[in-house]
Amino acid sequence: MIVERAYLELYPDAKLGKFDFSLNYSGKFSDYNANIKRRGKTIEVSLSRAWERINDDVKIGLIQHLMNKLFKTKIETQSMELYEIFLKKVHLAIPKDKTDPVLRASFDRVDQEYFFGSIECPNLEWGTDSMRTLGRYEYGTDTVTVSTLFKEAEPDLLDYIMYHELLHKKHKFRTTKGRSFHHTKEFLEEEKRFRNFDQMESRIGQLIRSYKRQKRFLRFF
Repeated sequence: MIVERAYLELYPDAKLGKFDFSLNYSGKFSDYNANIKRRGKTIEVSLSRAWERINDDVKIGLIQHLMNKLFKTKIETQSMELYEIFLKKVHLAIPKDKTDPVLRASFDRVDQEYFFGSIECPNLEWGTDSMRTLGRYEYGTDTVTVSTLFKEAEPDLLDYIMYHELLHKKHKFRTTKGRSFHHTKEFLEEEKRFRNFDQMESRIGQLIRSYKRQKRFLRFF
């Protein structure tokens, strides 16, 4: 089983009998997502069905990445390098069939002003009205998801969230000692190039506070 192979490659001095391993492919995940759980002596790895057709060496790298998180280790392997290369390139093959006119208009503005039209449009969709996760970029599905708080917000606030997520698409991530860093020095430096950057966080804070007051008010009706 590839989970056992991943474990022994990552921890060659470990005793295999210490754990029981299981692997399943689930339709509950979006493409190329995965998780790992430990239940006593059992290590359970769950992968999305999209992983079924992917080379075992890449999957071993993914599983080792998950094991590093589970066991709080910082080990690097060649299989993990293969997984990282795959994850950084997978967006090229992902169908782009999700869009929204408001989000697409924001993407076009940001792409032209800050990236000179060089960014391929990802999938674009609204999320929930989350006040914690304002935006998210998923490498495995090449999708930018934006909180619905920004549906009626001023366009430049939406554009700021879009810009941040497109920087994730551009810069991907850097891995050091088994840990992935998504907000690299280069990322943070480029983020500051957004017009009126110093005002954005304050204005977003005001938007969130206004939305909280509105929700409290509506509960009385």
